Amino acid sequence: MDSVALMDRTDTKFVFRESDLISFLEQLKSEYRVLEVKGNRISRYETLYYDTCKFDLYHSHQRGKPSRYKIRSRRYVESDLSFFEVKFKTNKERTIKDRVRQNAISGVIENEAEVLLKEKTPLVPQNLEAKLWTNFSRITLVNKKYPERVTIDLALNFKNNDGDTTIDNLVIAEVKQDNAVASPFLDLMKKNHVRQGSMSKYCYGVINLFNKIKHNSFKPNLILIKKTLYGTFATSK
Repeated sequence: MDSVALMDRTDTKFVFRESDLISFLEQLKSEYRVLEVKGNRISRYETLYYDTCKFDLYHSHQRGKPSRYKIRSRRYVESDLSFFEVKFKTNKERTIKDRVRQNAISGVIENEAEVLLKEKTPLVPQNLEAKLWTNFSRITLVNKKYPERVTIDLALNFKNNDGDTTIDNLVIAEVKQDNAVASPFLDLMKKNHVRQGSMSKYCYGVINLFNKIKHNSFKPNLILIKKTLYGTFATSK
């Protein structure tokens, strides 16, 4: 895992049905190793996202701003580790992630987390508030030959003080590479006609929990997700 930390990388996302996952993993098992934590090959993640009162970070994504941030605290349940994380998407479509260790997730950005926020972003803690939790289970694959990691997220759950939504039968997969390398996973997606496309779990959670928020630019991805889940082109709410 240290060799594929990929804190500066490109990301390629896909969505498909959980019912297809076993078949896909069977076809990939000779090409990838799987991360195991304390005997578990499916690990649980609990993530608290922060934004301004007016959802400025969400709207940066929604408007397609080329340089944008995601701010979050994440707990890796099986290893009982927590981090405050800053993710920056550059105008060259690279993702840069920085993080600091936390004792626990408190919902308040302070101490080392505040220092990191001020070092890596133009944001200040006083303008950010906890917006929602995104919880899921993850399988992590590591390419045996090249610097590539594939994360496979399922059992997606969004919640805040006002709502709690679980998305059944949906898998969000993400291919993470330093530079383009031969990828059995990408080849498998192409072979099975799984189209590239998704959205950030944070933005998907905002859309699910905050009904009146603007999300026009996400409609193609929402239609793709609904088609994946239900086999239709039903429009989003």
